[in-house]
Amino acid sequence: MSRKLTQIACSLGAILCFIFTSSFSVETDFDAMQYINTYKDIAIAEMHRTGIPASIKLAQGMHESQYGKSRLATNANNHFGIKCKKYWTGGKFYHKDDDYKNGELINSCFRSYSNEIDSYIDHSNFLVHSERYASLFTHDKTDYEKWAYGLKECGYATDLRYTKKLIHKIEKYNLSQFDWSPSPFGSLAPARY
Repeated sequence: MSRKLTQIACSLGAILCFIFTSSFSVETDFDAMQYINTYKDIAIAEMHRTGIPASIKLAQGMHESQYGKSRLATNANNHFGIKCKKYWTGGKFYHKDDDYKNGELINSCFRSYSNEIDSYIDHSNFLVHSERYASLFTHDKTDYEKWAYGLKECGYATDLRYTKKLIHKIEKYNLSQFDWSPSPFGSLAPARY
């Protein structure tokens, strides 16, 4: 009798685990699709303005902002985890990330934006105007793999799996389709660019 109960308990545990992971995946997929639908046009427009693949921009935004739901995204409209740097004169938002002082985790200064579009534009400008990322722009805007590896090589993130995470998102959600898209604003970019 106890062996049968153990088998039933194991089966029930497996079923519950499947249900939990399936519902989490559905929720994540829903969040991802909502994020993509919201930001694909600005990602495409920024690709045409700067040469940064829309797929890379969307994958980074999804990852860095946890599909727009992170504390940094909801409180500071920062979708790319860009820190203040010494020259930053815009808004600031502080929270603990990966900066230490005397062995203690301290608040990091992150850029704060009035809206998400400004975050997307500043991310492009940050990459375009930093010597550190100059090598990225030797890659074609349709070669998301070279861009993903390049971002890691240039030091964009400390996560050792950053490249794999970006490529996974691009391939799972077919983000590379946007690398071939015409500008959503026609041949003329909006005046704010």
